[in-house]
Amino acid sequence: MAGRFFDEWQVGDRVEHEIRRTVTETDNLLFTTMTHNAQPLHLDVEAARESEFGQILVNGTFTFSLMVGVSVGDTTLGTLVANLGYDKLVHPKPTFIGDTLRATSEVSELRASKSRPDAGIVTFAHECLNQRDEIVCRCLRMALLKKKES
Repeated sequence: MAGRFFDEWQVGDRVEHEIRRTVTETDNLLFTTMTHNAQPLHLDVEAARESEFGQILVNGTFTFSLMVGVSVGDTTLGTLVANLGYDKLVHPKPTFIGDTLRATSEVSELRASKSRPDAGIVTFAHECLNQRDEIVCRCLRMALLKKKES
């Protein structure tokens, strides 16, 4: 199992996720249409060319989902009870088709669950960076993780 249990994490633990992903036009098109997002900046080349960006913008919720997805194998795979929420989600820079993205995670808070003695809450600070080392997405994720059996 790749994920860690609650009691195996410490505040400050940092993971540079090895998986990198180049975003394709198909990724953006499928994600945008599957989620019924009609924003022309994601779908209309001509409208996007006329924007300040001059090209198609990758759907921000795809970038967010990819960042979290890339983190799962190293953080919560097999140990997750539930994701409790996300906070402070921002996109400081846009993502474009052809950008290669990577992610990092750092534990910013740990606390035992009051209602579940067999679990605890880990807050991960996730960042997604492009090939120019620009942060394109950042958020906090609160995950309820199992404790290691004693």
